[in-house]
Amino acid sequence: MEAERRPAPGSPSEGLFADGHLILWTLCSVLLPVFITFWCSLQRSRRLLHRRDIFRKSKHGWRDTDLFSQPTYCCVCAQHILQGAFCDCCGLRVDEGCLKKADRRFQCKEIMLKNDTKVLDAMPHHWIRGNVPLCSYCMVCKQQCGCQPKLCDYRCIWCQKTVHDECMKNSLKNEKCDFGEFKNLIIPPSYLTSINQMRKDKKTDYEVLASKLGKQWTPLIILANSRSGTNMGEGLLGEFRILLNPVQVFDVTKTPPIKALQLCTLLPYYSARVLVCGGDGTVGWVLDAVDDMKIKGQEKYIPQVAVLPLGTGNDLSNTLGWGTGYAGEIPVAQVLRNVMEADGIKLDRWKVQVTNKGYYNLRKPKEFTMNNYFSVGPDALMALNFHAHREKAPSLFSSRILNKAVYLFYGTKDCLVQECKDLNKKVELELDGERVALPSLEGIIVLNIGYWGGGCRLWEGMGDETYPLARHDDGLLEVVGVYGSFHCAQIQVKLANPFRIGQAHTVRLILKCSMMPMQVDGEPWAQGPCTVTITHKTHAMMLYFSGEQTDDDISSTSDQEDIKETE
Repeated sequence: MEAERRPAPGSPSEGLFADGHLILWTLCSVLLPVFITFWCSLQRSRRLLHRRDIFRKSKHGWRDTDLFSQPTYCCVCAQHILQGAFCDCCGLRVDEGCLKKADRRFQCKEIMLKNDTKVLDAMPHHWIRGNVPLCSYCMVCKQQCGCQPKLCDYRCIWCQKTVHDECMKNSLKNEKCDFGEFKNLIIPPSYLTSINQMRKDKKTDYEVLASKLGKQWTPLIILANSRSGTNMGEGLLGEFRILLNPVQVFDVTKTPPIKALQLCTLLPYYSARVLVCGGDGTVGWVLDAVDDMKIKGQEKYIPQVAVLPLGTGNDLSNTLGWGTGYAGEIPVAQVLRNVMEADGIKLDRWKVQVTNKGYYNLRKPKEFTMNNYFSVGPDALMALNFHAHREKAPSLFSSRILNKAVYLFYGTKDCLVQECKDLNKKVELELDGERVALPSLEGIIVLNIGYWGGGCRLWEGMGDETYPLARHDDGLLEVVGVYGSFHCAQIQVKLANPFRIGQAHTVRLILKCSMMPMQVDGEPWAQGPCTVTITHKTHAMMLYFSGEQTDDDISSTSDQEDIKETE
């Protein structure tokens, strides 16, 4: 009977039974990985939401990372960790599962003291155990700290001094902190507490309060653009918060410079310094905010401005001695030392007024503020093409080298097309009211600073021709012409000189016909018939660092010395 019930070998029912098993196992092999992947992603998203909720409610400035850059140990459980979270204000590092415990157990940097003290006394050290910086030395025995493969040794989050576990004594725990190497740049929490109390009492005599901090106290405000330099600005913000008071560090994409600079009004007259981390556009944005302070009657609080170059061109920072670009080659602590050593100088700022022809003068003229240069011709065309493509896909233009390669591509293209030829027939140029005859040019560049095009000294040129160095504080503009994109490339590699038109206090350019590309400090646009007038606007107080000198700087300085000797 049982044999009769079984399907005969090779019968259709046995084939269907085998096919059903095959389909079932196939579905399991496909759906099971999909289900596991979905479940893992769901759990990960829940952990991320939970972590973000902790970050939002915490007083620490938590940031998560998938891999620490050096051997790291959790400050709560003391276990070795590869990934987790760190506070970019106090430097605390913890495992993901210890976040809540770390929030309850450890206190972050205090912007202001909790007690309403009226006396500007020094505050005690704020020690955190473990993860001390590499190559740090104990303040007691002068031996290296952090050598053992475990959570060990202490670091003060204000003065950055370190001490061994065995050297830590009760006297050190209660010792007053002097804020260390950068005490002249840090705004102490006790100072802000005293300022807050004085404002409640309607007192504004901040000079007496600041005198207790010494004459060398020049507090520094950091204004960083987190979108500049392949998003390097985000990491720099955290490093500056660790070394300074977090209240001194601002992201200009979240807090506009005009608001951030109001911190200067709580400081003594002419004492504040500002470090702008970004490209030339970010520097111009900050200087415009400084001009707004002058309009509000806050001239006594105007800061001196230094630059940490994160952009593509960085010609202004190069002129001021801060280099052609920052890529983390020197530590942030050294950047702060350079700011302390820098000297104050003036920078001319110019008003560029563009008045369109026609329209019965009903349209208001466009006005720009120029710090670096104005140009019409092939270099403005390259900037315009680059800007248009960057607006479409900004994520593709995050590398300084890639950006320069794109500029090279558009320059090569213009060598073949020559869209700006016969410029001398389309424009009229006046220097200090006198019309200038032009040869056959494709571009005109009006310079305020010594560098142009990402590091080229355009006015001085090369060869036996001796021209005075272009200055950025003499109230004069240098005007040069170029014969095309290929001529621009020759100038940048020192194979040719520009056509020097002259120097002037006022420049007037009349575009008689057609559309031409123009730019002011790297901001390009296409312009129709118009009149461009460039006049002096104001001065900006900048910081010049003499430690960064390029080969062009050295050669130009030596050329000037040779000229003086011959005279």
